[in-house]
Amino acid sequence: MKEYNITLVATDSPKILKFEANQFLVKSNYEFKNIDEAKNSPLAQQLFYLPFIKTVYISGNFVAMERFDIVEWDDVKDEVAQQLVEYLNAGEPVVHEELNGKKEPVTVYAEVTPNPAVMKFVANKRIVPAIFEFKNIDEAKDSQLARELFHFPFVKEVFFDENYVSVSKYDMANWEEVTLEVREFIRDFLADGKEVVSAEAASNPQNSVPDHIEQAEYDDTSLQIIDILEEYVKPAVASDGGNILFQSYEEDSKTVNVVLQGACSGCPSSTFTLKNGIETMLKNMMGDKVNEVVAING
Repeated sequence: MKEYNITLVATDSPKILKFEANQFLVKSNYEFKNIDEAKNSPLAQQLFYLPFIKTVYISGNFVAMERFDIVEWDDVKDEVAQQLVEYLNAGEPVVHEELNGKKEPVTVYAEVTPNPAVMKFVANKRIVPAIFEFKNIDEAKDSQLARELFHFPFVKEVFFDENYVSVSKYDMANWEEVTLEVREFIRDFLADGKEVVSAEAASNPQNSVPDHIEQAEYDDTSLQIIDILEEYVKPAVASDGGNILFQSYEEDSKTVNVVLQGACSGCPSSTFTLKNGIETMLKNMMGDKVNEVVAING
């Protein structure tokens, strides 16, 4: 069994802190305002024994807690994180979720992307804890949803990120003819409470797109480029149903190599975006350290 670990994530409210796990905890969303409301959640009940806990939220792969003013999170967050790790690794239940066969209320809407071959299907809930990309059905052994999507003859590639699925199609089909069918299929899959990716894959970064950077692997220039891509570029390409990854920096030629994924991969407008968007931004922010940005698979 994969060990749990916890990452602390700040929120817009200084009173609420997220404790994000490396694998899913529950299938639905829960909010508990006191220990009586938490009768179906042994974890939330235990957390309410901490005198500074006001509200407990459990959803997907995280537990968020709102504190009373008697403490600051900086004084207690490490202790709470350690308590969560010990609880989860002991195999204790998070929430006794009802197994009544009812479908979970899920909505999915289709959203066009700048890539005419790719449609983005957005859910009203988080569906994966990390980014996953599958180029074919053989790569999708750890994802039931991806495997089943590849059974549609027009599906070329599948890309998951947080709350959406980007589907790349072959030219044999028009989105006007198949969008509704794919949207309903994804919605029914999620409503049945099925796993999008296996628990083992969700907790194993080797099976997904790396979302963390080992700083020792890169020089200062590369780290500066990575920071700019993370802060300014990734949110924009994610909204278009894709992702960008730093691959390497060639100091001699001052070339930045990146990997484009999801809707960005093979997009007709990706060259324009690279040259007039990302390349210009890096040149403006880093001066003569950057001469060119190249997509190695774009």
